[in-house]
Amino acid sequence: MKLLLVAINAKYIHSNLAVHCLRTYAKTHTRKQGGQIGLVEYTINHLEEEILKGIYQEKAQVVAFSCYLWNIEMVLRLSKELKKVSPRVKIWLGGPEVSYDARACLKKHPEIDGIIVGEGEQTFLELYDYFVGEGEQTSSEQGDYLVDQESEGLEKIKGIVYRSRTDQGEEIIETPYRPALDMDDIPFPYDNIEQFNNKIIYYESSRGCPYSCSYCLSSTDSKVRLRSSRLVKQELKFLMDSKVKQVKFVDRTFNCNRRHAMEIWQFLKEEDNGITNFHFEISADLLTSEELALLASLRPGQVQFEIGVQTTNSDTIQAIRRKMDLEKLQVNVRLIKEAKNIHQHLDLIAGLPMEDYASFERSFQMVYELKPDQLQLGFLKILKGSPMEADSKTYHIVYRDTAPYEVLYTEHLSFEELLRLKGVCEMVEQYYNSGQFEYSLGFLEHFYPVKMKLFEKLSLYYEAQGLTQMAHSRLRRYEILLGFYRDILLPELIQVNRAAEEELRAVFEEILLMDLYLREDLKSRPSFVSDRTQNRNFKELYDQYRREHQLVHIEAFTYDIEASVREGTAIRKETIVLFNYSDRDPLNHSARWKILQL
Repeated sequence: MKLLLVAINAKYIHSNLAVHCLRTYAKTHTRKQGGQIGLVEYTINHLEEEILKGIYQEKAQVVAFSCYLWNIEMVLRLSKELKKVSPRVKIWLGGPEVSYDARACLKKHPEIDGIIVGEGEQTFLELYDYFVGEGEQTSSEQGDYLVDQESEGLEKIKGIVYRSRTDQGEEIIETPYRPALDMDDIPFPYDNIEQFNNKIIYYESSRGCPYSCSYCLSSTDSKVRLRSSRLVKQELKFLMDSKVKQVKFVDRTFNCNRRHAMEIWQFLKEEDNGITNFHFEISADLLTSEELALLASLRPGQVQFEIGVQTTNSDTIQAIRRKMDLEKLQVNVRLIKEAKNIHQHLDLIAGLPMEDYASFERSFQMVYELKPDQLQLGFLKILKGSPMEADSKTYHIVYRDTAPYEVLYTEHLSFEELLRLKGVCEMVEQYYNSGQFEYSLGFLEHFYPVKMKLFEKLSLYYEAQGLTQMAHSRLRRYEILLGFYRDILLPELIQVNRAAEEELRAVFEEILLMDLYLREDLKSRPSFVSDRTQNRNFKELYDQYRREHQLVHIEAFTYDIEASVREGTAIRKETIVLFNYSDRDPLNHSARWKILQL
């Protein structure tokens, strides 16, 4: 008897914590012999034909899919085809995407035999024991698949919705909801750490969230359960000893329990291996001066934060039932920024109730001025089972019928405006979040007091030039930004100061060059930059610094780049800059650089 757990992840570097927890828990607690639990992981970029082939060749009698927004449509298609080629296989689903409308899902998809609702570890264990027990009694003629049978015994398993077939017909049975587990009862799923090479390790030290934000499924589980700090430390020590590159905590609000957060952060500081990065989703407004002091003492790059701002509109904050001290959030984000050791990722959501285009623009302005390392623009998704599903009718929010159920328009934000925000989102992703255009954007920002206008106009430039829906190399992105500057912004600047035309044209080329060399050790000077400096022989300098550092580049500049960016104008000053690629900033990965005195 074989049960197969199937995960279909969004990217190759991801792993599915849920299926590994299910398998480890069942193996640890089962009393049945003779069963086997297989596990396969794919990505949404795999061909469905290859996934179907792989699942079929596992020859499992029960196949259980882990279902999320990003894979549900693929899972349903695969389930339908799998039932055709293996009609006696039992197909079960679980996960947040099917937990809240399980009965409707079974009615709509006759190929699905059952659904695990809510937390799955104990439920999957009991299902495993049930099927292993049935497999000991019955088999198909070839021994490959279960014979269709009555579902007697399944009704004793809490937390499932299943299809019962009897002589009287078919019935959908829903069993009582299963109580939540003690977090310490869930075994550590990463004993065989080698199989996770080159993947992000997902880890949870708590479940539940004390907040009730209406757009989030975590609002349905307000009771926070903590894994004991003893176990957390033991498991994190194992991961650090294994020198994994990144551990991503999936706790919804990691610092909602101050004592728990402080104890873990202090432990990471004491046991730091100099390699592992830890990602936490936090509420910045909860941080105390004591926590900020501890965080400021961590190794640069050891920790990164994801901070949900979502909106700065007070009416929207009230409508989505969110609790947040915006003023304190801003203060704490700036204090973390000043420490220069923690990467900060701030989120906004477009399409929320009561927020129109101008309001979102103001939210963008506030967050942008905090200068996070990344500014993530998301779009409201109406998740099944979330309070927002009901609120969408109250606030006239129209959204897609299929996953990921993303907003199309609201009574305050039109579809056309949402499309404009999609364009802004793409430009922010390519030019801000990439971290490759820090000086270039710093210069351009002087000419756009409303910061979102810069990315909006850049998006319109992409459309006008036919550049959307195309894959562009990193160097090509620099060339496009220079084209935008020359074609759109520079003519406006020249009208104000025609005498400075050549200077304004030349300085931005060198600013782009600075950004480019901070990331790339180019073999040749890019063609879009004119060589306005004398050709100098830097051989002696190269020989000197290459004895100290393996990878360096030396470049001559006509302008003082930092001063020009700071002032928003061309400031001449010939400089020689050394870029050291052997020493990079742990937060943005830019090369360290310095001005050489000749």
